Amino acid sequence: MKTKLIIPTLAIASCISLFSCKNNEENKSEMKTPVENKDSKAEETVNVEDAKTKTIANLQAAFKGESNATARYAAFSKKAAEEGHNEIAMIFKAASNSEKIHAANHKAVMDEMGVVVEPVVLDVTVKTTKENLQEAIKGESYEVAEMYPSFLKIANDADNQLALVSFNYAYKTEKKHKAFYEKALAALESNTDKTLPTTYFICPTCGNTYETTAPKRCGISMTSGEKFIKINSL
Repeated sequence: MKTKLIIPTLAIASCISLFSCKNNEENKSEMKTPVENKDSKAEETVNVEDAKTKTIANLQAAFKGESNATARYAAFSKKAAEEGHNEIAMIFKAASNSEKIHAANHKAVMDEMGVVVEPVVLDVTVKTTKENLQEAIKGESYEVAEMYPSFLKIANDADNQLALVSFNYAYKTEKKHKAFYEKALAALESNTDKTLPTTYFICPTCGNTYETTAPKRCGISMTSGEKFIKINSL
């Protein structure tokens, strides 16, 4: 049985090429893609079949990575709560829920393609909350700076629209997670973490994460804010 796609038809129809989609001013920063205004004359000849094969491998890697992040952040949340950092625990819990959506999206794309999804081996190491935040920042930084931009380019070469949407959802959300973790680490180091938000809202379509209040529509997938998942308890 195929996994039900979380990725909506609207996202594909309105943004059939994520590298040329135009957005309104309100959502401009969230909707900006990592590859824009490519000079076709400077592009090397693309081996489409090779790109298709690499995209499948990238989907497998992304699914494994997001599945591990789901488990890792859930464990980090529990550790933060044990250490009395409930506000940071809430951030980790929200991020864990978000990463679970990313993993489900990547799996759904592979299911739709008829690709057998490889099993995931979880690798979760829990340290202090400070070290866990540093580890989370390192992971998100890699995804934002290297992994997802590369995966997006290859999926674009393969003309795999579903993979583009799924990778794009994760890429844009991870940028927000990185900022949340950096703010949390600074607050922890200055002993002001009790001032951090205690409520988060997660878009069920793309995993986009908001502090305190939900928007009318998601700035990435345009999903109604009424459908967002509220995280306000551990």
